[in-house]
Amino acid sequence: MAIVKLVFAFLFSLSTILTPYFHFLFKGVDSIYDDWSETDVFTADYAFTLKKDPDKDFVIVNFADIQLTDGEIFGEDGEFAKELIKKAVDESKPDLITLTGDNASGDVTYIEMVKFIDSLGIPWAATMGNHDGSNGKTLNEAWDSYIISQAKNCLYKPGPKGMGNGNYVINITENGKIIHSVFMMDTHSSAGDTESSKINLGPNGEVGYDHLWANQIKWYEWAVKGIEKLAGQPVQSSAFMHIPVIEFRTARDTMCNFVIDNEGNKTAVPKEEYTDAFGSIEEGGATICSPEGNNGFFAKAKELGSTKDMIFGHDHMNNMSIVYEGVRLSFGLKTGRGSYSFDKMNGWSTLSVASDGSTTFAHHSVFGEDT
Repeated sequence: MAIVKLVFAFLFSLSTILTPYFHFLFKGVDSIYDDWSETDVFTADYAFTLKKDPDKDFVIVNFADIQLTDGEIFGEDGEFAKELIKKAVDESKPDLITLTGDNASGDVTYIEMVKFIDSLGIPWAATMGNHDGSNGKTLNEAWDSYIISQAKNCLYKPGPKGMGNGNYVINITENGKIIHSVFMMDTHSSAGDTESSKINLGPNGEVGYDHLWANQIKWYEWAVKGIEKLAGQPVQSSAFMHIPVIEFRTARDTMCNFVIDNEGNKTAVPKEEYTDAFGSIEEGGATICSPEGNNGFFAKAKELGSTKDMIFGHDHMNNMSIVYEGVRLSFGLKTGRGSYSFDKMNGWSTLSVASDGSTTFAHHSVFGEDT
């Protein structure tokens, strides 16, 4: 039955699959991206704007690494993911939904995922993971960008040219004032993909995962300063992306204890003195799959003082949230059973924004305990 549904979905989706290519053929791929310069003036209409109800927190629900394939979307795994997402919306009542990459692994699934998330009727935003458009999972990231950008309730922008796909800003306002900014940023795939990403290579030239490029960090600084000027005061922000910063490894090494169970599995857990930290690192050997080199983004965020939360996907068996040098680094919970998964870390995460722009991050597990 699932195969029959997939065949019919493919046939009904064929025009949607081809539409981006007709657009690229006549207008060029670059037509979906913005021209941006550091000399541009940041204006209110550059960012999306969402209004916060003064009587309650603004709630962001994050889904990480849904990553269903065309073979899974119409089967049990697809139904599980949809029911999980509906449960998250019913329980958390979000004002915004975010997806932190590896959104789907197949052309039909990508279209179905976009349709399903959009059908919830809630503003949503997405950025790309290392498997969106990579490794043959979908046609390419420009195609993904076009498909997502056409959704009625999606706030997505492909963003400035030459920075990847999905670099944009959402400003949250209360009574007409900007109280918090959400940065959606593309961390790309492998550090060996482009010349501009070579900074993410390790000290001995080893190729690891990529992260933000130098032009993205300049764009981020431009936007942070532009928002502050527009608001007339500093504005707290959060950054949603797929691949974690390398500083998360340092936080693990200096702020955690390592535990080995009877089967030889290694886990990192926060030391007792870090009372506001929670979760664990359980990806094989207590690994954090970050780039091998340091691109300077975390240092720039610290210098600017705006971003207090960085939320990542990518590592399906990590759910740690820990404050390192004034910035909370958090893995969003893996959503659904696409690719590999770990039931006790399966669910969704929330970032609640108060009237003063401050935030509270939490996990909501389907099978385990909420944190």
